Amino acid sequence: MIIDGHNLIPRIGDLTLSDPDDELRLIRILQEYSRVRRKTVEVYFDGAPVGEVGERRFGQVKAHFVRSGRTADDAIMERLKHMGKRARNVTVVSSDRQVQQAARAAHARVLPSEDFAADWRNLMDAEPELDPRNRLLSESEVEAWEQLFRRGHPR
Repeated sequence: MIIDGHNLIPRIGDLTLSDPDDELRLIRILQEYSRVRRKTVEVYFDGAPVGEVGERRFGQVKAHFVRSGRTADDAIMERLKHMGKRARNVTVVSSDRQVQQAARAAHARVLPSEDFAADWRNLMDAEPELDPRNRLLSESEVEAWEQLFRRGHPR
């Protein structure tokens, strides 16, 4: 999944582009999304100041900080071109028409930022499934464990 970061930020709940930590907060959200959906994510941010330009890994999220004077859109389109036929296996998250057009030309799937944000909200609103390993024990099971612990460790 390739994400146009600054295009997505204003569409995610309480994030705003004016927040000085907006990029890091989005990366944290994407880490959780990546964990739950089991997807690797590349997110692109433009306008990186000198010294902040480059790629950084945050678990399954790879953040690309694009230098000033170049747009994240350009970097995403270049990435798609570089991927060649592998771009067919990628979903591009952006509401920017030029990025969407480049993604379609590369045969990548396109997901508008609004749809990604809705999926994120649904994911956060969904009740977590109870892992059967974390179920509550019955009274008889608790009693059996208590008896076992009272007996002590066998030698």
